Amino acid sequence: MGVTVLGLGGSGVTLAEEGQLEFLTAVTPDSKELERSQEEHQEGPCRDAYETGEVVRVTDVRQESARWPHYAATATDLGIAGVAGIPMRDGDEVIGALNIYSREPREWSDQDIAVAVALADVTTSYVLNASKLHDQEQLSEQLQQALDSRVVIEQAKGITAQKKSVTIDHAYQLMRGHARNNHASLRMVAEAIVGVGLKV
Repeated sequence: MGVTVLGLGGSGVTLAEEGQLEFLTAVTPDSKELERSQEEHQEGPCRDAYETGEVVRVTDVRQESARWPHYAATATDLGIAGVAGIPMRDGDEVIGALNIYSREPREWSDQDIAVAVALADVTTSYVLNASKLHDQEQLSEQLQQALDSRVVIEQAKGITAQKKSVTIDHAYQLMRGHARNNHASLRMVAEAIVGVGLKV
């Protein structure tokens, strides 16, 4: 999308994981290679944009070998010149950066940067929503597992209480003791009682 709007040679996104930038996605194979170089060496406009929280505009990254030796060399190999790094923000926190690329040296105009900042905001929103969705799915899965465990444990308590002619509480103590003595989880013992008639 942004590649077409700005007439770019590519773009890529890196996200921070414990202070290290990790490659997330790129629009073109060249962008992907440049983002991977940035991740591997932790240097480049994306890294600087992430660390400073400021937009980094570079007219010709091939001239920046003193500043970013590995990144400049990779850009030169790939025929990429103009680069800008835009911080991705979640409120006051910078969570990563969006890089945009041009094959020709480019003086990034304020309008270019305004469009890129809008793209970074959309990307941030997408990433955060995807993360929340993943967290919700994980939570839902954990709750379902807990519910499934509870159901099978209750069934096993009932079966044990009936077979041993003891109270539900006593049946539960027997199951816990069996689990402890056999280094098994309570759920495993319960599943064995319900599924194969284990006696505790």
